[in-house]
Amino acid sequence: MERIALFSDSSKIMSRYKNLFFDLDDTLWAFSSNARTTFQEVYFEHGLDGFFPSFDHYYNIYQQRNTELWVEYGAGRITKDELNKQRFLYPLTAVGHPDEELAKTYSDDFFQRIPLKSGLMPHAKEVLDYLSSRYNLYILSNGFRELQTQKMQSAGIDGYFKRVILSEDLGLHKPAAQLFHFALSATQSEARNTLMIGDSWSADIEGAKGVGVDQAYYSLVEPVSPLPFQPTYFIDDLRQLKSFL
Repeated sequence: MERIALFSDSSKIMSRYKNLFFDLDDTLWAFSSNARTTFQEVYFEHGLDGFFPSFDHYYNIYQQRNTELWVEYGAGRITKDELNKQRFLYPLTAVGHPDEELAKTYSDDFFQRIPLKSGLMPHAKEVLDYLSSRYNLYILSNGFRELQTQKMQSAGIDGYFKRVILSEDLGLHKPAAQLFHFALSATQSEARNTLMIGDSWSADIEGAKGVGVDQAYYSLVEPVSPLPFQPTYFIDDLRQLKSFL
């Protein structure tokens, strides 16, 4: 798919949007790389290499189960505490070592370390510098408040945003329409002049479209199958936002 802005007249776009909602993880804050680095530190320091043939083996097991658990959490079938307990215990259980104490120890260590990581997606600060004087910037994230706030502070981007809206505020997760409506109301924004920017097709793009908000789909890879619909914008570099904002 060709990644272009679907609107070409920048002056019209400037008058169209007043409010920009950003997802945080893997849209601005480099969650994937920061998490992998943190997991590697914890994996070796707590001796998990004694139970797995390699870090990649461990991490693949973790990621697969973690994805499943987040779906269950988003659907309200498990609690936040159950999510965190199960995703750290599962890899050990999968290799025949269901040590709850060890899982809790490296879970605690992981959560202490990861919000201190400062890695950002390429050109994130450059783009935020450009946009912050032109638009009202907000965060709309499914992450946990105690982590998201610290991550933004560690990366030095917390000052760009007028408000941070998190799924925990309402007990619902993107793409729930109620969360998007709550975010619009809480920031006194209107759907017609708001743009959602995010890397998750289901959470960010489908969620925004469902409430009539334009979308900028940020993806570093080409989709493996045709998308269900054409997003308002499709970008693979945050700097492309500057071409139509």
